Amino acid sequence: MKPDQYTIEERTVAVGDGHELYTQAWGNPNAKQTFIFLHGGPGSGCSDSSKTIFDPQKHRVIFFDQRGCGKSTPYGSIKNNTTNDLINDLATIADEYGVKTFVLFGRSWGACLALAFALKHPTRVTQMIIGGVFTGSQSEIDHMEKGRFAIFFPEVWDQYVATVPRSYQDNPSEYHFKRMFGDDVTAAQESAMAHSQLELSVLRLDDRVTDVDSLKFDPLPNIIESHYLANGCFMPDNHILDNANKLTMPIYIVQGRYDMVCPPINAYRLSQQAPNATLLWTAAGHDSKDRSNWETARALLATIS
Repeated sequence: MKPDQYTIEERTVAVGDGHELYTQAWGNPNAKQTFIFLHGGPGSGCSDSSKTIFDPQKHRVIFFDQRGCGKSTPYGSIKNNTTNDLINDLATIADEYGVKTFVLFGRSWGACLALAFALKHPTRVTQMIIGGVFTGSQSEIDHMEKGRFAIFFPEVWDQYVATVPRSYQDNPSEYHFKRMFGDDVTAAQESAMAHSQLELSVLRLDDRVTDVDSLKFDPLPNIIESHYLANGCFMPDNHILDNANKLTMPIYIVQGRYDMVCPPINAYRLSQQAPNATLLWTAAGHDSKDRSNWETARALLATIS
């Protein structure tokens, strides 16, 4: 993410454990409410495209790259990088900017982190806008890692299985996770690329990625993501849905009915269990750039000042 004409300021915030996080406040400095944007992955970092969903004349937004991501340092680090660390970081960044309460905006992993933060700090979150809902449960992780989506994309799963030895074909991600966390840099990159291809192949409905460019591929974001997935997102199983009744702030959920990465049933369950949740279905997949997801989220944001 780069500064532009609407950037209010940039800061690097030290959050402990040797991590320093890049932050950027953007938009209208006099806005009534502050949004904090939570990027996905985990591991992807913020991008300039993330700004397009907001109105710089109306919204004040704090963007930040989570531990090991984007412009944060040390880049690619999985040391002291857990969900609870990120929850504490979010609170630290809000304090650094003098923001007591705020709106959380996040999709996919960003939605998961928003929900986890709100469970720990409910009085700080005035409302949430989330989408592509992921709650960090083992069943959601298995949906991708054990190929439960394959009834829709069997060729994608078969291509992934073909990247591992026969002894691992019942659980190919176990093989790739071991290689990504090992000492062989070449093996780690190969497995990160195979795992990234798996997800990218089903991420979008209108512009599918069919081949990852090996020359431009950076394995570190996928290694961070796999670090979280291999550890159950560092939360008790079903932690968010089991406690969703405690999330009493307004929650707006923008969910693609054809999301192959995060099963839409969890967005529905969340909407039924959180007392003030509103579910907006879209004719889209997982990615925020799928047109229906983008248009619905932007229209929703236009109603919030």
